[in-house]
Amino acid sequence: MKWQDKKVLVSGAGGFIGSHLTEHLIDLGAKVKAFVRYNSRSDRGLLELLPKGKLDGIEVIMGDLRDSDAVRQVAKDIEVIFHLGSIIAIPYSYIHPRETVETNIVGTLNVLTAARENDITKVIHTSTSEVYGSAQYVPIDETHPLQGQSPYSASKIGADMIAESFYRSFGVPVATIRPFNTFGPRQSARAVIPTIISQALTREPIYLGSLHPTRDYTYISDVIEAFIKVAESPNSIGEIINVGSNFEISIGDIAKKVITIMGKDKEIVADSRRVRPEKSEVQKLRCDNIKAKKLLGWHPKISFDEGLKMTIEWISDNMGLYKPELYNV
Repeated sequence: MKWQDKKVLVSGAGGFIGSHLTEHLIDLGAKVKAFVRYNSRSDRGLLELLPKGKLDGIEVIMGDLRDSDAVRQVAKDIEVIFHLGSIIAIPYSYIHPRETVETNIVGTLNVLTAARENDITKVIHTSTSEVYGSAQYVPIDETHPLQGQSPYSASKIGADMIAESFYRSFGVPVATIRPFNTFGPRQSARAVIPTIISQALTREPIYLGSLHPTRDYTYISDVIEAFIKVAESPNSIGEIINVGSNFEISIGDIAKKVITIMGKDKEIVADSRRVRPEKSEVQKLRCDNIKAKKLLGWHPKISFDEGLKMTIEWISDNMGLYKPELYNV
């Protein structure tokens, strides 16, 4: 696939992964429409952090994924859709499960309906490792059972099934990418690694939720490469593809590693406000990425420690974007 002048739509372009993907597509020469959630401040989310020259080359359109007319309109004359738009915060899904379900399931339905009506050549639908729940075996491959351990994960299971149904029922060329935990510059303190780093830079002690659950982390540039490879591969249509490192580390060990890299001496305190309900907590995640390697020729290139160092450096230079005294849901 040649990206030069290709007309591409990115939903959720103002988010962490979406902003990096949008920037990379601009670098590849694509003509990008960025669909971001409307707000009265004309705030384009993390796209605001892109260099002005790149931001000026993006057509930013504000709306709501739940609005089928808005989605249908923005998908006109588009060739490829990267669908990343969703409500992703798990604690927020406990507070507002209806909004989470409507945005993530109905929003995905609207994107796929628009793709079908506009004869889009490829839709890359974004899933999440949260759909697996706590690992029943590791590493987790794409045939692992799904479990709705939070309203968020349940909504993403529903969205994934809608994507599968549009491929099977209507022949919509959908590929589903299923990233495990992604980290890197621009990520908000809703995620644990920026939470640890921003607190380590500014306060004592560091407050976290459960320290024992393990996660599989991949640096943002490697995840963006996987998105591009999924889009480019004709063999990805109708497939679900895990993207992760096949390496797991506990939240507590991440905190210790960050503190060591930064040369700090910080106490780590478990904060009950940040602990998920017992049956909702995902205890263990580790990705089986063999399918991505075989089907796409993809593998992660940035080590966890190297990615941590780059993330620490970026957050240190951009602390004005963070509020470490608050618990971000």
